Amino acid sequence: MRNEAMSLNQEKPHSMTQVIVTRPEQDATSWMTQLREGGLETISLPLLTLSDLMSSEDAAKASQMALKSQAMMFVSANAVRFFAAALAHQPHWLDHVKRNARVWCTGPGTAAALNAQGIPSHQIDQPAASATQLDSEALWEVVSTQVKAGMHVMFIRGADESGAIAGRDWLVQQLESQQVEVSAVAAYRRRGTVLTASQINHVRTWTQAGAIWLFSSSAALENLIVQCPDMDWSQAKAVVTHPRMALLAQKEGWQHISIAPPGIRSMLASIKSLA
Repeated sequence: MRNEAMSLNQEKPHSMTQVIVTRPEQDATSWMTQLREGGLETISLPLLTLSDLMSSEDAAKASQMALKSQAMMFVSANAVRFFAAALAHQPHWLDHVKRNARVWCTGPGTAAALNAQGIPSHQIDQPAASATQLDSEALWEVVSTQVKAGMHVMFIRGADESGAIAGRDWLVQQLESQQVEVSAVAAYRRRGTVLTASQINHVRTWTQAGAIWLFSSSAALENLIVQCPDMDWSQAKAVVTHPRMALLAQKEGWQHISIAPPGIRSMLASIKSLA
């Protein structure tokens, strides 16, 4: 397993290198565009499907919860988009945020989604551009000085197939250890995409041909492995966006793994290292 840290030179990866983008349809287009501009052939295979979850009653409760929050943590750009859509008829939450709350996130994609909702960049806290990983630990280094006992932080997440709120709780534990009141709402439902027999055959073909799998979610990786139980992953190649995903892939037999630091240049360099 390699932790990719090389800089990208002017040479592009071979034009025939195939990259399998596993992000949900809502997210895949921007990544695929940038990868194609980097000289790669991209194939979209969404391994997660996202859908609306909040009822009008849920939205009203979420709006009231937002109004008492001193900070709101959006775990992804999709959390922003689905939450804003569900609360389109509850505008008071956004007015409150603009005047009285900090908004937290772990990456520039989520920050851009927040900007699109009218939240200015100066109210958004995210890991520094120089951070080696865009995750809760890096965010904590930025926001820990804001945290005070008795404040309220609201998390906006996705939910799993059962409707239970999904997501890691490391940041929640840090906040609760500082006597912070934490609440959470699920803005959307995340399901594993069910692959057809034809798609599973393509998975085998792509893997044997040396295609590079791109994962930005442990849930997507897990879904692929569960649906292809007889697959030999020992020759499969993967670029992942966090060390935890690399450990999961390695445990399941993947031997050719590169961890891409934040940014498209680093991602292209990681893909090139496996091509």
